[in-house]
Amino acid sequence: MPLLEVNFWEMVNTREPIPIAVVAVLMFLSLLSWTIILSKLFTLRKAHRLNLNFLRMFRKTPRLETVATQVENFRPAPLVGVFDFGFSEVSRQIAARKIIVNPTALERTLQLGISEEVTRLERNMNWLATTASVSPFVGLLGTVWGIIDAFESLGHGGGTSMTAVGPGIAQALVTTALGLFAAIPAAMAYNYFGHSIKENATRMEDFSLEFLNLTERNFGE
Repeated sequence: MPLLEVNFWEMVNTREPIPIAVVAVLMFLSLLSWTIILSKLFTLRKAHRLNLNFLRMFRKTPRLETVATQVENFRPAPLVGVFDFGFSEVSRQIAARKIIVNPTALERTLQLGISEEVTRLERNMNWLATTASVSPFVGLLGTVWGIIDAFESLGHGGGTSMTAVGPGIAQALVTTALGLFAAIPAAMAYNYFGHSIKENATRMEDFSLEFLNLTERNFGE
């Protein structure tokens, strides 16, 4: 049996604008963060699977041109994006001389591809960081406002017992709980996805070296 029965909907249905705004903001942030979390889970798992499949095919294929004919089967793998950047630069350089005349330009192009793919993987991560850092303070604002309102009501009513003020304080604390409910999953997901994106960035750096090696074997002097 709970010590305090808190009627959440009584707090939501109050005519006070601050509690309504606090609850609305927290519910919005929570819904947004969970939408991003589920989307990122799907995206990163798919990227991991397609990366492995593409890398397996790339290592078995001796010619860049042959790899280029098969990349559509592995989109949207991040490694495919890096390959596209590198292959476009290779195609430009061999169009006239049939060899790689500027390896430095090719390396820079691969780095641009890596940066582009990391940026794509990081999309909407800022919302998770915002939810994790802001939600507790928004909830605390609602709690402080509710406690002030509870004590003002206590003063106007002339009562002095916790029975009179307890339910109001309990309802006020609900916003802190809502803030933590929104912030904790967002913070955990932000750290988990951040680690996963770093792993993808490292994998793309390693792939760029393999790409350069294959390019040298195919088009070196």
